[in-house]
Amino acid sequence: MIWSKEETLPREEIEKLQLERLKETVNRVYSKVPAYAKKMDDAGVKPEDIQTLSDLAKLPFVTKQDMRDNYPFGLFAVEKDKLVRIHASSGTTGKPTVVGYTQGDLETWTDCVSRIACMGGASSHDVAQICFGYGMFTGALGLHYGLENIGAAIVPSSTGNSQKQIMYMQDFETSLLVATPSYALRLAEVANEMGVDPSKDLKVKIALVGSELLTDAMREEMHKVWGKDLLITSNYGMSELMGPGVSGECLEHCGMHINEDYFIPEIIDPQTGEVLPIGEQGELVITCIKKEGLPLIRYRTKDITRLFYEKCKCGRTFCRMENLEGRSDDMIKIRGVNVFPSAIEEVILSFSELGPHYEIILERDGYMDKMTIKVELVHSTDSFSELERIKSEVKNKLKVILGLDAKVMLESPNTLQRFEGKAKRVKDLRSK
Repeated sequence: MIWSKEETLPREEIEKLQLERLKETVNRVYSKVPAYAKKMDDAGVKPEDIQTLSDLAKLPFVTKQDMRDNYPFGLFAVEKDKLVRIHASSGTTGKPTVVGYTQGDLETWTDCVSRIACMGGASSHDVAQICFGYGMFTGALGLHYGLENIGAAIVPSSTGNSQKQIMYMQDFETSLLVATPSYALRLAEVANEMGVDPSKDLKVKIALVGSELLTDAMREEMHKVWGKDLLITSNYGMSELMGPGVSGECLEHCGMHINEDYFIPEIIDPQTGEVLPIGEQGELVITCIKKEGLPLIRYRTKDITRLFYEKCKCGRTFCRMENLEGRSDDMIKIRGVNVFPSAIEEVILSFSELGPHYEIILERDGYMDKMTIKVELVHSTDSFSELERIKSEVKNKLKVILGLDAKVMLESPNTLQRFEGKAKRVKDLRSK
């Protein structure tokens, strides 16, 4: 189902609307946000210089550090009494990034999430169990209001107490699961421990997954435990931009449609900041062109992807972003080689003997970096030769794919840490 007519606008109408909203946003931000006006002045650009969409490249970038430097409300374009909701990041690496919403922003947010929910197969007939943490994190409430808006019944179960989550799924006949991919796998694991077969004893038919990278291998792993008929669609967003609802995957599974009437995407070279041609991979930059409270311009997401503008078979004309390669700040650099954890995950999940839970440990021995990969076995074995065979094959495949040697440690089933929110796969001990 297509939720709104804007999703099928001709490209020229999309771009006309984007330019109108971009001009208005730049003028408003320049007049109401002193910190951003200074950035524009320092870059030698004025609002009247923005006459075409290509002029967007003249404007300076905004980063997470800008938000921290102007904590809490320095980048807001409205007075605090106009806000009706405030969210913030965890702030584990410094001051949290604070985001705020006017009533109009909440209506925009709800519309965007309603669109991506419908793209992903949701309908008014669904019972939707939301297993994101409620609180300052935007994920849970964003999906909550969007799904509720299309008429779905919401089970706001949050995270944790996984056995009770399974009980709710049984008793309420949950048909739609909202979770991170890793927590969806954990719930299936707990269900099996309870003697419940997720593919036969539960009625979950749709998984709207987000807040975490969904690789093809992880999608296949979810199919193994939840059943091959489970419809899995990925959606994308971040608190700074709005929350979930920036883009979502349709039933064609050919990338995530960006809500282009609200966001203008660009792909840049993460080192030089140069805008790259359509189809090239680089860092995603997003400009918010309809937000009232915090209308960020050219926000550097750090996410690595590419854009496609061909009309989708689903009928939507909004451009699509490829499922993420990873984040530029998640990329591991070891002995001069750049590695995304997703590449290691793809190797691990290509072995039927190994489960989806793993940990990457980086250490330094003298001047040499070392990488150790801990990964769980699906079934325990006392056969030393079998363990050595698996380790050797994993190590060799990692060497072929990554060009790096890594120590592989096979752990017993159910021993590595599980995550209810976003999985933390890398432990970098090199600075210690």
